[in-house]
Amino acid sequence: MARNRSSSSSSSSGKLRYCNPAYYLKRPKRLAMLLIVFVSVTLVVWDRQTLVREHELEEIKNNPANVIEKIDHIKQAKQPPGNKAFVEDPIDIQRKQKVKDAMIHAWSSYEKYAWGQDELQAGHKMPVSALLGRAEMDQSPSPREAFGKRGSLPQTKNGVNSFGGLGATLIDALDTLYIMDLDEQFQRAREWVASSLDFNKSYDASVFETTIRVVGGLLSAYDLSGDKVFLEKARDIADRLLPAWNTRTGIPYNVINLAHGNPHNPSWTGGESILADSGTEQLELIALSQRTGDPKYRQKAEKVIVELNKTFPADGLLPIYISPDRGTPSYSTITFGAMGDSFYEYLLKVWIQGNKTSAVKPYRDMWETSMKGLLSLVRKSTPSSFTYVCEKNGDSLIDKMDELACFAPGMIALGSSGYGPGDSEKFLSLAEELAWTCYNFYQSTPTKLAGENYFFRDGQDMSVGTSWNILRPETVESLFYLWRLTGNKTYKEWGWNIFQAFEKNSRIESGYVGLKDVNTGDKDNMMQSFFLAETLKYLYLLFSPTTVISLDEWVFNTEAHPLKIVTQHDGEISGRSDGQHRPNIRLRGRKGDEEPERVRKLVYSKSDPEPDEFCCSLFGKLCDFNRFSLLQLIGNVVPYDKNVE
Repeated sequence: MARNRSSSSSSSSGKLRYCNPAYYLKRPKRLAMLLIVFVSVTLVVWDRQTLVREHELEEIKNNPANVIEKIDHIKQAKQPPGNKAFVEDPIDIQRKQKVKDAMIHAWSSYEKYAWGQDELQAGHKMPVSALLGRAEMDQSPSPREAFGKRGSLPQTKNGVNSFGGLGATLIDALDTLYIMDLDEQFQRAREWVASSLDFNKSYDASVFETTIRVVGGLLSAYDLSGDKVFLEKARDIADRLLPAWNTRTGIPYNVINLAHGNPHNPSWTGGESILADSGTEQLELIALSQRTGDPKYRQKAEKVIVELNKTFPADGLLPIYISPDRGTPSYSTITFGAMGDSFYEYLLKVWIQGNKTSAVKPYRDMWETSMKGLLSLVRKSTPSSFTYVCEKNGDSLIDKMDELACFAPGMIALGSSGYGPGDSEKFLSLAEELAWTCYNFYQSTPTKLAGENYFFRDGQDMSVGTSWNILRPETVESLFYLWRLTGNKTYKEWGWNIFQAFEKNSRIESGYVGLKDVNTGDKDNMMQSFFLAETLKYLYLLFSPTTVISLDEWVFNTEAHPLKIVTQHDGEISGRSDGQHRPNIRLRGRKGDEEPERVRKLVYSKSDPEPDEFCCSLFGKLCDFNRFSLLQLIGNVVPYDKNVE
């Protein structure tokens, strides 16, 4: 037995010696043979893989359709049972194509008649009666004399520079073209931006409109495509706008000359700044700091919110006029419609943009305070119980709601998930009730298109006030959010009905135009840039898979330009996580949230030091942003790949 055990042990150890490196080091010939075998096997495997790759490339070139079909088959095979993420409804596919066709028609008309200019004057035939008043003021013959018995006047089809000749429609439409896979059109637009877009114009630009349309549009095009020409142009125009924030409080003036500076407010505001115009640049400027690594844009934007929070009311509702010198509101209307709307929207969306971390929680806190105030403005009509949001002037409520305020259902739905279960359901239900009202703004008119605003009277439900329609997007925006967040297909049907009404009433041979009166159907002759930027984009996404511009990865600015969500942690500058720290600026609102006096003086001094001085005066050397490009490479800021769903 012992001998057998020893023999077995000896046999086993004899085999194991071949695994010992020392065995081969003493026998160089065997070591050389082993290396030759290893290299030979490696070459055979590598050659085989090369042949397979070459075969696959050849197959892609010769039979791209077959390859796509195989990829789709693999994707579907990988889905767990019951997952329909990659199986599109045939009706959705048809409707999405119809919306894409509408975009092609609108864009082709812009290219043909208004290329490089701000907006297309589409040039349908206007009734003679519409121009009689204007003709009587001129020295020229009246339209009737000039055109005899014809009942309408031919209008020229051309471009108009409503925004100083910045190519507003072209820039506004960049991301829509990209998302819809209109690659040739996108490339032509990109070439115009690279070679012809010039911001050095002596033009008094709206800081708000230029930020949301131009800065937002360029940043979105950069996030989607990764093309740095868009980022460079965004930085150029933002630098020209930045002096508008050089006020005593940091609340910006709303108008600035792009060539010479000279910021000021419009005379009709009495020297005051407009709430929405001053509080709707945060997404764009924070994103610009994140993409460029320069903190100055973010600092200007955040200082506005800090200043407003100093006197933020208990109900979170601010009047539409704010003093740029005192930082306090003036006696004026409170509204979720014109001149107030997007201030509240951006409180929520900056929180989403920062990926809902504690670093951006103060924005969420302010937004929730404002939502308590919104609840105090909610009323129901009689007899049909349409839910609507009033306006407020002093202590008086005004039973009026703008179509612009129809962004609110989408905003409330988007923010509802941040509440606990009870409040979440309450606010989502409110969002759905408001969306029903907004949809009926459309359904209540003969053209099935909404007027600009509506009044509510006891026993009469709603009646249209200002009766024009200028192709606005707010209702379809809310339908898009509600579909994405609830999965209720009813919102798709409502959106499709609105799209059909636009097709029936607003489509003409040379583009799309608004209506001067939604009751009569009389047309105007302007194709607004936001029709391409927002209305058609939201309609297209309404019928697209939820993976296309996922709400988990993107946040839309108020002009529907999607920006990549970049996680913002405490102690980061512009979304960077490199061990450096920025001042922890807290916003007022909760007990114990007051910033230390020394920091407050440094942050809110009338003349801010330069960024490097500012950072170093607080915490040492903080303003080295060289690592931002590396973060881009490793995926902290990545272009959107539209081919991956």
